[in-house]
Amino acid sequence: MSLDINRVRNIGISAHIDSGKTTLTERILFYTQRIHAIHDVKGKDGVGAKMDSMELERERGITIQSAATHCAWRDKHINIIDTPGHVDFTIEVERSLRVLDGAILVLCSVAGVQSQSITVDRQMRRYSVPRVAFVNKCDRSGANPLRVAKQLNEKLGHNAVMMQLPIGLETKFEGVIDLVTMEALYFDGDNGEKIRRQPIPAELMDEALVHREVLLDKVSMFSDELLEAIYAEAVTPSLIRDAVRKGTLAMELTPVFLGSAYKNKAVQPLLDAVCEYLPAPPEVTNKYIDVETQAEIPVVPSMDAPMMAYAFKLEDGRYGQLTYVRVYQGLLKKGETLINQRTLNKVKVGRLVRMHADEMEDITSAAAGDIVALFGVDCASGDTFTDGTIRGSMTGMHVPDPVIKLTVKPKDNKAQMNMSKALQRFTKEDPTFRAEVDQESGETVIAGMGELHLEVYIERMRREYAAEVETGMPQVAYRETVTQRAEYNYLHKKQTGGSGQYGRVAGFIEPNPAGPTFEFSNEVVGGSVPGEYISSVEKGFKSMLERGMLIGFPVVGLRVVLNDGAAHSVDSSDNAFQAAARGAFRSVYPKAKPVILEPIMKVAVEGPNEFQGSILRTLMQRRGMVVGTTEDSGFCVIEADVPLSEMFGYSTDLRSATQGKAEFSMEFSKYAPVSGELAEELKKKFASRVHAGAGD
Repeated sequence: MSLDINRVRNIGISAHIDSGKTTLTERILFYTQRIHAIHDVKGKDGVGAKMDSMELERERGITIQSAATHCAWRDKHINIIDTPGHVDFTIEVERSLRVLDGAILVLCSVAGVQSQSITVDRQMRRYSVPRVAFVNKCDRSGANPLRVAKQLNEKLGHNAVMMQLPIGLETKFEGVIDLVTMEALYFDGDNGEKIRRQPIPAELMDEALVHREVLLDKVSMFSDELLEAIYAEAVTPSLIRDAVRKGTLAMELTPVFLGSAYKNKAVQPLLDAVCEYLPAPPEVTNKYIDVETQAEIPVVPSMDAPMMAYAFKLEDGRYGQLTYVRVYQGLLKKGETLINQRTLNKVKVGRLVRMHADEMEDITSAAAGDIVALFGVDCASGDTFTDGTIRGSMTGMHVPDPVIKLTVKPKDNKAQMNMSKALQRFTKEDPTFRAEVDQESGETVIAGMGELHLEVYIERMRREYAAEVETGMPQVAYRETVTQRAEYNYLHKKQTGGSGQYGRVAGFIEPNPAGPTFEFSNEVVGGSVPGEYISSVEKGFKSMLERGMLIGFPVVGLRVVLNDGAAHSVDSSDNAFQAAARGAFRSVYPKAKPVILEPIMKVAVEGPNEFQGSILRTLMQRRGMVVGTTEDSGFCVIEADVPLSEMFGYSTDLRSATQGKAEFSMEFSKYAPVSGELAEELKKKFASRVHAGAGD
């Protein structure tokens, strides 16, 4: 039986690492009766959280892969994706938010808005995902949910509004005051499953009235009806809820809920909020690009429309490839034939399943708005499937570029075969993980988003594929660019019996004001370079960007202008003008004062105030540039820009400098020029790369 699409909620749970996302998901599954016992994330009980099904996740106590599940609350069907918090696995968050309609932004009541909270919020904005905030860990020492709501406004630019107030905090946290219904909620029973509603304690009534005024003031902006009811003193909970829903769907309001997932308090009201305030699939606008007209056409979230589904995640399991899809319109049925819009290949839906972490439930059909998985369908992440009546693809997801590389070497022939299989699978599953063979050394190089990212894949090679590998030194993804304008005028002329080669190109190169991209501008007048050879010149210049002449790394941020040249009626050809462009690049590049660029990471270190000096020292020793320091209730957060090349092994240093009490997160920030001394060292180190790439 198909679901009513208006009763579906597709939500993601996202946050900074260690804010309690997986613990919260575990409680949601328990209260919705999807699981019948609660387990700890760290797996101390030998079981581990349901959503952390990978052995590595249970050992490390972190989420590595996003996991999908579903549950029912009240009359709503909720698809949930629990995402990783660590920045190295950011693609998991990107691909999940791409297909979700709403999200729960989880924040720690003590740490508040952290560096990764900012990244996750930016990702939610990129895909226009409305969200509710859940301030978790109200039972922890130093908990202050009101401060966290203030940070939501100041640091993230939200219009945050408290929907609840805490009854006690830290060890005295007992329950919450619902500011909509003006009653106190307590959570009794072994696992907080029994909700006890009582009048608000007298000593908290004044504070509750003040915050209710603020709530009404903020949400009345979204409802004239509520505004009139306020003047008439006839406010009802349903009027408030309707106004909050409007503001949330417009992404102009963030309702803030609070509780303690670990202590089983106030998770059920959050589930109510998901049903009340987050959108159903028809309330979200999704678009696909028509192949013929290239126009963006809104998706029709209806079961009667032609079928269209988007593959957002792949997993190679025991039974072959598992493809997670979001059905955007129509009905996806087991046994029917689909067309992959990228390859135009026909694929048959042999098995259709609904996921519950690593468990599967066979189903016969899935309707628009649902998130399910297909078995044995060959495709790539980001492919669109249709029933053949539509020729178009869903808009893609943002894939960040890798910033760190490692060489991997198998220990024997068996490991070589298994490593190849593993790399093939991992690159297909994860668009931010790349593997290639270095042309000069013949070594296999893997690239990813950070040390932990690559560490996890190497560990998975050993465990899942029995591929014992040795790793080489991490290599940073350096870049090169030019810093000034330089002119070129180059003639390529070769006579080798029969027709020769002739092509002259003239113009200049300069830094691209538009940023790190390549731009080619044709300013030739009078046809000195025939029109058919302009693209050959561009192709020639482009081919030289893969390896610069300083350290043999890609050249970025270059603008090439062609304004003159010459051609020969017989000897000019596509190859001749490509060769002329390559020669012109080699001759002009050194004149444009090229520099080496290195990736700079945005590093955020959190730890107790007593270690502030030690933390600063660890960053300064690594050429760190401190950009901000904040102190709050005994904790400090230091943000700095640090070159990636200096960050290897930082976690060990930080642990020993702070007795293991500090933690850090980092993400790519920008590329910046390398100083003189270091530049000379890099030129010596990578001299072989330059020579290897110097051939015509």
